[in-house]
Amino acid sequence: MKKQHLVKGLAALLMLASVGSCKKEIKSSTSPQLSKKDIKTPLNSSSAYWNLAQQTHSFVVGNILTTYNSYRVNTTTNSCYEWYNASQIYADAAFVAVGDSRYAAYMNNSYTWMGHMWNTGSSLGGYFSAANTDGSGAGGDQYVDDNALTGVTYLDAYNVTTGTTQTNYLNSAKAIANWLMNSGQWDTTYGGGFWWHTGTHDLKPTQTNGLTMQLFLRLYQITGQSFYLSWANSVRTWLEGNMYDSTSGLYIWKIDGAGAGTKHTEKFTYDNAIMLEADLLYATIAAAPTYTTKAQNLGIAMNTTLWNSTYHVYIFNTTDGRINPAWCVWGSQAMIKLYQADGNTAWLDYAQQNIDYMNSKLRNNTTFGYHSFCNFDGSNLINDYEGVDQAWMQRTQALLSNYR
Repeated sequence: MKKQHLVKGLAALLMLASVGSCKKEIKSSTSPQLSKKDIKTPLNSSSAYWNLAQQTHSFVVGNILTTYNSYRVNTTTNSCYEWYNASQIYADAAFVAVGDSRYAAYMNNSYTWMGHMWNTGSSLGGYFSAANTDGSGAGGDQYVDDNALTGVTYLDAYNVTTGTTQTNYLNSAKAIANWLMNSGQWDTTYGGGFWWHTGTHDLKPTQTNGLTMQLFLRLYQITGQSFYLSWANSVRTWLEGNMYDSTSGLYIWKIDGAGAGTKHTEKFTYDNAIMLEADLLYATIAAAPTYTTKAQNLGIAMNTTLWNSTYHVYIFNTTDGRINPAWCVWGSQAMIKLYQADGNTAWLDYAQQNIDYMNSKLRNNTTFGYHSFCNFDGSNLINDYEGVDQAWMQRTQALLSNYR
């Protein structure tokens, strides 16, 4: 997952005023059939966020989706990134989960296209990072975090499909996990941890390892195979021992291999959102209830250090004050998942205000696309439309529409 542009207490949180009413939790659909007779109106269709999510999807279809069922990097580039395409599948899976089966076709067709990016020249496979829109020319390094996110995405798709389609999603997620475990990207340098990619082994980031942990935990939940849990435990031990900063209560960015093991202590919103989600998985999947408390404490730390209380938005990181939809809105997903775990609507307030900022400062109200970066006050707007930003705005607003 390439950073293309550059790379106290719970009681106080409970006192936050709610900015919207809580809605009844929506259960996931498990029958995403594509015929017209099976299309249902989502239970959250009256939500403004559901409507915004659909408008975002319309922008994607009109400007980024190709005739090959792939998604371009942005509106002006005729190439594809693996994790951009995976993020759009992730977004469409959220639509199917709330009861609108129309989006299953987009999800499944793009999944089929992803086969062009699989490394068929290796018995271990793994996805390449980039390809042409028609699937030709797949190559570049293979990124551990891109692959892990794709695996997590496929398990979301697995949850909303049936039959052969469901089996295919699971098998693809397992194939990614096999590549992760056997491709040599994990080694004992710095006590363990996954390298970022297959090229020069120059850094081990938090988000790379956090996403692998999520994938292993979810595969353990589905298959019951203990080696997935063992891998998750190894990743967790390494992260907690090497990347957790007890002073801030947050995880740092990376260990720099090129710098003889230098730790970069910047804190990124999406790094910590990923780790919060992993803690919640531990609480439920690995039957470790203390990890709910860990997730709550990490959420509090995020809202102490990574939240801008003037503009009500998550920052990109502690050394860069700009705002980006994908990186920053990942914090909203984490807060929504915290709400799902403990019912505290204060988490939803953070999620909603963060999304509201994106709609206020980064959304083009004519095209419904989202710009990639701006300053806190909305100035210095970057005039491009990255596919990954659209995907994450679609996904998080679909998730929020279940409750607000």
